[in-house]
Amino acid sequence: MNFYEKYILPPLIHLTCSTKPIKYQRKKVVPMAKGTVLEIGIGTGLNLPFYNFEKINKVIGLEPSKQMHIKAKEAASRNNINLELIDLYAEDIPVEENSVDTIVITYTLCSINETETALKEFHRVLKSDGTLIFCEHGQSPDRNILNWQNRINPYWRKVAGGCNLNKNIPEILKQNNFEITNLETMYLPSTPKFFGYNYWGTAKIDK
Repeated sequence: MNFYEKYILPPLIHLTCSTKPIKYQRKKVVPMAKGTVLEIGIGTGLNLPFYNFEKINKVIGLEPSKQMHIKAKEAASRNNINLELIDLYAEDIPVEENSVDTIVITYTLCSINETETALKEFHRVLKSDGTLIFCEHGQSPDRNILNWQNRINPYWRKVAGGCNLNKNIPEILKQNNFEITNLETMYLPSTPKFFGYNYWGTAKIDK
């Protein structure tokens, strides 16, 4: 991890992911979580205020950037959340098989390198009747916007911690044996369209 990735990128990600439109998206999905929750890419804990602590036992937060752990712990303390932090990537989750009731992933799938490997891990740790809750930006359905996403993406990835602008999130989930049970989409207000097309909803293991 170089100087930029260690010291510059974490506060930039926190700032970018703290905008009002993104905060509103978090409020739509996070309260649905229940039981033992695994949050992928918990970052600085921006989702923690939106958990219904009466419905959850604990949150296991996966976050490879230790620089973000301090703020995540502070957010957990403020919101009375039992939080366990793990500083590893989604491709290798040190959690027992069939032990998680809910997986929460918000604005993180865009930056996972080995998507198939990570989603296999989601399958492994999620209970058979568990729920995957997602909220992600990604591929626009509008050709002109998608063209711009494709042009910008190689440069964007370099400065945004591997974030991709043009992933088709629903298709990725379906191709990796998740059945989408609810899906909504829109462009976020007050957000550049190349970055602002959002998918959010729920999915279950496709049996």
